[in-house]
Amino acid sequence: MGIISFIKGGVAELAIARPDSAKDFWVYKHPDQTIPNHAQLTVDSDEVALFFKDGKFVGSFSAGRHTLDASNIPFLGQLVDKFTGGNVFICEVFFVNTREMPSLKFGTSIGDVQDPQTQLRVRLMVYGEFSAKVIDPTKLILGLVGQRATDNDAFLGWFKSQVQKTMKDGVAELIVKQSWPLMKVTSGAYTEEIETTTLANVRKNIEPYGVEIIRFGDFSVTMDQNDKERLDKLVDRMAYVSGMGSAPGGMAAYQQLAQAEMMMGAAEGMKKGGDGGGGAMQGAGIGLGFAMAGQMGNMMQGGNAQRPPESKDQIMSTLKQLGELKAAGVLTDAEFEAKKKDLLAKL
Repeated sequence: MGIISFIKGGVAELAIARPDSAKDFWVYKHPDQTIPNHAQLTVDSDEVALFFKDGKFVGSFSAGRHTLDASNIPFLGQLVDKFTGGNVFICEVFFVNTREMPSLKFGTSIGDVQDPQTQLRVRLMVYGEFSAKVIDPTKLILGLVGQRATDNDAFLGWFKSQVQKTMKDGVAELIVKQSWPLMKVTSGAYTEEIETTTLANVRKNIEPYGVEIIRFGDFSVTMDQNDKERLDKLVDRMAYVSGMGSAPGGMAAYQQLAQAEMMMGAAEGMKKGGDGGGGAMQGAGIGLGFAMAGQMGNMMQGGNAQRPPESKDQIMSTLKQLGELKAAGVLTDAEFEAKKKDLLAKL
């Protein structure tokens, strides 16, 4: 039994290859740094074997079966251990996968970005997947040795962190520079532009390590649902305000929105207060909703020539309401100042 174990151990030492359990690894490091002379090295068709000594690249083998003999392969002479009479090579052997590796998933927050349309700050996320391949195995190993990430798990962790760091910095910068509304960004309107720019930036940062990002897939920029609801509401308000005065439909649309919201608010108040008032109470609430909506519509239009002059108290009340609309983001500073000027001129 002892002899059989010895023979099995000797065979294992003489056969140098990537094990089946590591076939899908980007990088596999042979566990033993002492390799016997005349050992059989097997390199698969989609990989390359690299030999290093003291952190320096010495030589490589492409696909095939190779006998490690210093007399036939000159660079192996640099690896011979003289204390063993030239029977052992002292080195590190790395097997590097060179095929395209698909479906590498990523996802990261790119932080808070100010929406150029509404000035709200919104937290964005970017996620998806990408494929990549090693284009320079020697650069890869030298870079990983410097990063102390020479096994497969450490490599993947380091690699994804590099990709996500580039995205975190680059995507936000691109959105700000282009002044893209965030609602359009998350709807996919600019996905092609973002993906192309991000791909170029990632390649620039990753290729010095001998790796190339081939393509992205399912690339998406999203925002938190609460932020989306806030942004939706404010964009709607701004759309109504921007239409007022420019076309008859713009003001009518705004008044319809105001009427609907105030009626819903009155109905909700009656619901909370109970059913004691019945239909009469409900009618009063709806009437009040229309009255308040009409008042807001007249306020935004600046009034008309047929109605009686406003009192000082009415003008000050309207001015206060305008201030509340400005604080809510419905009116811009310029719109507020224009309406304020018109009202103060009536005093």
